[in-house]
Amino acid sequence: MARFRYRMQNILNIREKQEEQQKSAFAMAQARLAEEEEKLEQLKIRRAVYVDKGNELRNEAVPAIDIIENNNAVAVMDEMIASQNSNVLRAGKQVELERQRLTEAIQERKIQERLREKAFEAFLREERAEEAKINDERTSFVYGGKTGG
Repeated sequence: MARFRYRMQNILNIREKQEEQQKSAFAMAQARLAEEEEKLEQLKIRRAVYVDKGNELRNEAVPAIDIIENNNAVAVMDEMIASQNSNVLRAGKQVELERQRLTEAIQERKIQERLREKAFEAFLREERAEEAKINDERTSFVYGGKTGG
């Protein structure tokens, strides 16, 4: 029996490598999103601390400058949170883009695998036909040898 050689094996190998690279890129994008979400959560916690401190300051007899500084700190935290929200959105869009690319890479690999399977099935059919032909020739030879003598 002859050995099966898929003539487009190198393309299949490339598709598999592309899929692995895309999986890596997707994982990195997810990690980046998680990192950005964690930063956002930390900013929200810091803002809550400033707000609590501001409430305490308003209930105490403190100089007005302390309250003003606290209000400024809360305003700065609001700006930082808004900026971080846009970072989270950007990271989320990147995750979605990488997910789409990964899906495409998986589909391309599966297409190549299906083509390989079809080529292998065709190879098997040819091998079976060749074997049947050889068996028919043997049978004809053996049968012809018995009747001819």
